[in-house]
Amino acid sequence: MTISHLVLLSLVSIITSCSKTSTDAAMQEVTTQTIPDDASVAYLASGCFWCVEAIYESVDGVYEAVSGYAGGTTENPTYKEVGSGTTGHAEVLAVYYDSKKVDFATLVDVYYASQDATTFGQKPDFGSAYRSIFFYSNAEEQAIIEAKKKAEQEKYDDPVVTEVLPFEVFYEAEPYHQDFEKRNPNQSYVRAVSIPRLKRFQAKMPEVLKKN
Repeated sequence: MTISHLVLLSLVSIITSCSKTSTDAAMQEVTTQTIPDDASVAYLASGCFWCVEAIYESVDGVYEAVSGYAGGTTENPTYKEVGSGTTGHAEVLAVYYDSKKVDFATLVDVYYASQDATTFGQKPDFGSAYRSIFFYSNAEEQAIIEAKKKAEQEKYDDPVVTEVLPFEVFYEAEPYHQDFEKRNPNQSYVRAVSIPRLKRFQAKMPEVLKKN
């Protein structure tokens, strides 16, 4: 690879980084799905939450995916604070779902089908704020995650770096992060990173997708 190609790739990475992307563009209006009181919820981190939110909201049985922060120690962190790497938090999704339509194990399958679990983040976003974490709320969920992680490891020579942690607290992210891809379909990061990642996942697991 030539030096000019390396410079070009570096510039593209800067332009399309989740933490460096402008949110000043006009947003499209979207309808937020009502979450029933009896909805189940899974908490997970897999890179930039704009990407992960769109992936899970494409899955049949998922009511809504809410972007937020978890895994650290700072109370009520901001997006800027989490991105600085000083809070211990990662960008996390609270995935609200109908357990009669999609089970927890399938959500873990979606998780591994939509990322490279051997990297400390997902291209082009790396670092503690983008690390791979799956939280469990009970022993059954922990066992499912651990079994899926072990199976995933068989696919790679490098270690799977997913942290498996007990859920403690989730801080909802600022309003402009919610449904970000839907509201900003023409935004540079969404077009260059988020939509391609969504399409790669959809090609891997078409059987779990919503029909519309």
